[in-house]
Amino acid sequence: MGYWLIIAVVMAVLAVVYHRATRSFCFFEKRGIPYVKPVPFLGNLWEVFLRQISFAELAEKLYNVYPESKYVGFFEFSTPLLVIRDLDLIKSITMKNFDHFPNHKMAFNPDVEPLFSKNLFSLCNERWREVRTILTPAFTSSKMKSMFALMRDCAKEYGDYFASLSADQSREFELKDAFTRYTNDVIATCAFGIDVNSMRNPKNTFYVYGREATNFGKSKALRFFAARYFPWLCRLFGIKIFEQKFTDFFKDVIASTIKARDANGIVRPDMIQLMMETRGKLGPGKELTIEEMTAQAFNFFFGGLESVATLVCFAAYMVGIGDEVQKKLQNEIDKVFEDCNGQVTYEAINSMKYLEAVILESLRMFPIALFTDRVCVKPFELPPRVPGAKPYVVQRDDCVWIPIYGIQHDPQYYPEPKKFNPDRFYDDPKQMANCPSFLSFGVGPRMCIGNKFALLQMKVFLFYIFAKCDLAPCAKSCIPLKLETKSFAIMPEDGLWLKIEPRNAKKAMPE
Repeated sequence: MGYWLIIAVVMAVLAVVYHRATRSFCFFEKRGIPYVKPVPFLGNLWEVFLRQISFAELAEKLYNVYPESKYVGFFEFSTPLLVIRDLDLIKSITMKNFDHFPNHKMAFNPDVEPLFSKNLFSLCNERWREVRTILTPAFTSSKMKSMFALMRDCAKEYGDYFASLSADQSREFELKDAFTRYTNDVIATCAFGIDVNSMRNPKNTFYVYGREATNFGKSKALRFFAARYFPWLCRLFGIKIFEQKFTDFFKDVIASTIKARDANGIVRPDMIQLMMETRGKLGPGKELTIEEMTAQAFNFFFGGLESVATLVCFAAYMVGIGDEVQKKLQNEIDKVFEDCNGQVTYEAINSMKYLEAVILESLRMFPIALFTDRVCVKPFELPPRVPGAKPYVVQRDDCVWIPIYGIQHDPQYYPEPKKFNPDRFYDDPKQMANCPSFLSFGVGPRMCIGNKFALLQMKVFLFYIFAKCDLAPCAKSCIPLKLETKSFAIMPEDGLWLKIEPRNAKKAMPE
């Protein structure tokens, strides 16, 4: 009797759990919105969790499943949300009606994850506006120009390093490892005022801690999802995305930098300086604490180190496996060296149309953010998804997704979307980068605040690498690329391997 009672209780518990996990699965059917059939507990993410496809492939699949509809239903685990496919509707949500959709969903509990919960991306409403206003001056064109010399010195060091490798040294590199050292050094000097050379000194603390903190392997990815969806579980077991040593390290870096600048009257054109200058000016409750300063600096470091490194690797790889693209880029680089008499300027770098086209095409094909999101704060009526259908009202706290990867791989906007073709951006890179179908840096007021910094960082590095070196496929190169299914980030399955050699063709003029 007891045995059967236990079985009955277990079955009842399982039935309740199953019901709670699937009770929302009729949400879109009741509202006449097309959707992909979900799986209990995992929703529409099941193929990614079972490693059958990459997250990028899932994003594209969802975007293409109902091409006639302005929006489609999607289940993030058991939570229903809308994927917005129509460009005019995306503009309406993110710009014209920003007051209805001002926030991201990515909100972490401060006592679970302080570095993420207090950074600009995660902040909401008025606090987001206050911090955005503080940080915006750090990324103006004048500030970029003042940081250019620091970036140029770092990039030239790396170009010289790779070009100086002797014939008996290994010249086959996994680009992510090698190029992340450059982005680390640029951020260290431009944001933290720390001079390091991570290629010649690979074990420096700033690089080692930065790589450990931003390397989202399987364990950290699971902790990330736990912190986002099950904060109570994280509080119960003391689970954090980042180990305490990383939080302490970056907090100590910020605190010691501020102390040294105050004591010695040091002024630098960077984010830390701007945050320092707000002290005593924002009023009660608005002052940035050392924890908030650390969160903003870490957010800048996290985005600049990992994201920009990934983007510059994809760009270099696509150029390296395409002889015509590489020759055209190197010809433009040689012309700039010649026109500048070897003294490359900020204006000259930013006038390079083909270099910018190469970067924009890389951003189109391999956007770091496959989706972006917005959370509704007051009801908003969407137009009918197709002619003849009923409008749909998005309610408070509902979330919508904007499928960046799907849009940027849609042949309607970019013919032959799987082909790396910088020429599609060449005629007018600035206009193409601002067109509604190019969303790699987001859109509207919550667009990436550091996009100018990221673009300049990429331009300067690619300039000096291809000025000094030829990149070519090697035995480990994977052509065409296959995206890995082990990570939620967009990453190649077997790394990005190329051979890097001193230039065999016309040498760029030395500075």
